[in-house]
Amino acid sequence: MLSIKHHGAVQGVTGSCHELFVGSGQSVLVDIGLFQGAETSGAGAGSNSLEIDFDLSAVQALVITHVHIDHVGRLPYLLAAGFTGPIYCSKPSAELLPLVIEDALKVGVTRNASIIKACLDRLASQLVPLDYKAWADVPLNKKPSSNNTKVQVRLCRAGHILGSAYVIFRVKNTEITSQGKSYHDVVFSGDLGAPHSPLLPAPQSPYRADQLVLESTYGDRNHENRATRRQHLQRSLEHALSDSGTVLIPAFSIGRTQELLYEIEHIIHQNKQKAVSQTRSGVPLNWEDIDIIIDSPLASRFTRVYRSLELYWDAEAKRRVHAGRHPLSFEQVTTIDDHETHLQTVSYLQRQTRPAIVIAASGMCAGGRIVNYLKALLGDARNDVLFVGYQAAGTPGRDILRYHDKPNGYVMFDGERYAINAKVQQISGYSAHAGQRDLLNFIKRMRYRPEIVRIVHGDDEAKRELRVRLMKEFPDIRVLIPFK
Repeated sequence: MLSIKHHGAVQGVTGSCHELFVGSGQSVLVDIGLFQGAETSGAGAGSNSLEIDFDLSAVQALVITHVHIDHVGRLPYLLAAGFTGPIYCSKPSAELLPLVIEDALKVGVTRNASIIKACLDRLASQLVPLDYKAWADVPLNKKPSSNNTKVQVRLCRAGHILGSAYVIFRVKNTEITSQGKSYHDVVFSGDLGAPHSPLLPAPQSPYRADQLVLESTYGDRNHENRATRRQHLQRSLEHALSDSGTVLIPAFSIGRTQELLYEIEHIIHQNKQKAVSQTRSGVPLNWEDIDIIIDSPLASRFTRVYRSLELYWDAEAKRRVHAGRHPLSFEQVTTIDDHETHLQTVSYLQRQTRPAIVIAASGMCAGGRIVNYLKALLGDARNDVLFVGYQAAGTPGRDILRYHDKPNGYVMFDGERYAINAKVQQISGYSAHAGQRDLLNFIKRMRYRPEIVRIVHGDDEAKRELRVRLMKEFPDIRVLIPFK
């Protein structure tokens, strides 16, 4: 009998991990993500739960929707727990995944080169890159009672980050055929992107789904359209740069950083001679004079891979390249790799009066180089923090958003209080996640709609609001909010 267990992303938006049982003690995993912030899975509040705390005996294969850490962060622990099955992902994700896992091991486990190499070699031996829209057979252990069960997997573009996919499982077995059906399609949305996101084609709905596991990160709200949010980004940056301060943009190394570069390049291209600030002596500074600092070795590596995978870009991005523009590597960008230069840059920005934009990870300020910038610059009212992505409960990013406009507002880093005097803004329209309307349209545009929708990967309010809208829009669909 088909059933689904959820091992993450049911009490929040991190730790994505779902197990589809296809009959007779055989299953397939979808994602194996890391828990972050205050979200847990049977562990203490605020912990980063790493261990695999569920039975793996039925698991035949793993399918990865995309390479964000909250979807792949526990992969080394899955391998260490003895998982030897195939690991399916899209071809672009197969290029990016080793970089993510290597960084995760260095940050959270070890810097021992031989251990890291052993893990990456093991990953490479099990990785099965798939073309989009191509069906692949999932090998099953042929137990006597499951000889007639067949499972195929298909990945389709999700428009979230480069390589992201939603997953279709086509299951055929005796139980299904006895119900008069030839197969049963179960769709896992992964993280769906908003239409018209920079660089990426918009996701297209599957032709059919019998069951759907649907993310709900923004299930309770909608985003601005592309043109409006780019204008909002430009206005926010112009306002922030006008007093010659530094704009800090916390952004994940993969996806958001590249999208921001793409959008900023376009803003500069359209407004080269437009003044945004001035030097201490009153000399105007134009957009083309602004320093844009990418302070993340991982982001620079991802950006190089993004550039090499131009084949997977959308038509607009390809037109810009063919017109001679370089949307991910334009002249105003400085990339910082080594730690010493990072510390020197932080110190310089503390003292200088020339405006700059800094993009650094992590996107929720829960670690990475952005923390040193925040410690040094949050207390200066000339500076700005610009959030362009979701901030999960229990993360410093959420606390900065929550307390920046309170008297004596502060945030904790490494056990110390840091006053929030910098201006704080948020542009929700730059989320890489679909908004409520987009999630509804994902179902509406299916030719054959699901009988059951399971809502995951969202805060409680977002899930409840999305459930209400789904039940109103699709009264024949059974809508569930699983809790485990």
